[in-house]
Amino acid sequence: MGNTKSGMIERKALISSVQKYNMHDGPGIRTIVFFKGCPLRCKWCSNPEGLERKQQVMYRRTSCIDCGACIPVCPVGIHSISPATHQHVVNWNIDCIGCRRCQDACPQGALTIVGDGKTISELMEIIEEDRMFYDMSGGGLTIGGGEVLMQPEAATNLLMVCKKEGINTAIETSGYAKLESLLQVAEFVDLFLFDLKHMNPEKHFENTGVRNEIILQNLKELFNRRYNIRIRMPLLKGINDDQEEIDEVIKFLSPYKDCKNFKGVDLLPYHKLGVNKYNQLGLDYPVYGDPTLRGEDLERIESSFNKAGIQATLVKH
Repeated sequence: MGNTKSGMIERKALISSVQKYNMHDGPGIRTIVFFKGCPLRCKWCSNPEGLERKQQVMYRRTSCIDCGACIPVCPVGIHSISPATHQHVVNWNIDCIGCRRCQDACPQGALTIVGDGKTISELMEIIEEDRMFYDMSGGGLTIGGGEVLMQPEAATNLLMVCKKEGINTAIETSGYAKLESLLQVAEFVDLFLFDLKHMNPEKHFENTGVRNEIILQNLKELFNRRYNIRIRMPLLKGINDDQEEIDEVIKFLSPYKDCKNFKGVDLLPYHKLGVNKYNQLGLDYPVYGDPTLRGEDLERIESSFNKAGIQATLVKH
């Protein structure tokens, strides 16, 4: 918690990053605030720095000159020089306390501490900087992650202030949360960007670490309560691209296709934009091979939705 200028206690959110001038995650030009922490472990996740709800060291080996400047300033001993290789070593088993002394000491910028506790007021200062662009384009704030619903109180507070200030709001969510938390934020959300990763509970567990019954039930609740929803479906070869899976998604969504609050489907082809982050966090990238879909398969999937009367858009990064 933090203090506002009025002296009132103010909630903090643990943020991994803030991205400006985004045009893919909601209408218009948007600022995305990425919340840190996620209950899922999707194999293809492009934001691994958002998975853990704690501060972490990101280390770029290619920038490091093994000078050791970070070693004496780290109070918990995360950094060292290997006697065998004489190279810098990061011990990711030691929890970072977020002091950022190593980051400040590094002359090459090889170290970044990801995870910053920010008050709602601090976030609003950043968001308000681009108010002109929101007003011009119909944009606003999108909260992403990680998973927003792991910090429902902070998310609700931020969304509430944005609504009070007339700023359009959207959240990206896996939907894996208590219904109470989902409805808590929903009151202040103009658009849900809701992930559908797989319809089969066992395959969903195999690829994300959780089953999907809660997710699908929460999605039904949002539809039935008339909240605006745009479905987002990551597409990976051999995981969720076969026609049987696509038909199951269409079957699930078809009862809502004529509802005004159903805003269509974004099809998100697999990409490798986040692969280098895994190495910087001391993690192995969990996707083996290349699950990139061919153009004809993407066209088949897009056509399947559109023929069923569900507007689908292929999103290319």
